Amino acid sequence: MPKKNKKDDELDTQTTFADMNVEGFKWYDPTRKKHKEEKTVRRKVSRKEYWQMVRGAFAAFMPFFLIFLISMGIVIILAYLWLS
Repeated sequence: MPKKNKKDDELDTQTTFADMNVEGFKWYDPTRKKHKEEKTVRRKVSRKEYWQMVRGAFAAFMPFFLIFLISMGIVIILAYLWLS
């Protein structure tokens, strides 16, 4: 009999990321209210952490922006060559 993996025991199957009480589903319960006790915790972010997050966002977006600019440049060059 093989032993169960320890990671299988730690699998979280109870956490939900969205409210599953949706009208139209067979388990919909109109009397159930949303939990008001679930509040988001706001944490103060230092100025240094904020600018690190901004730089990270730009670093994540920059490849897509460069690909867009390069592809638009190629399209403009091809249109110029085709129409001239």
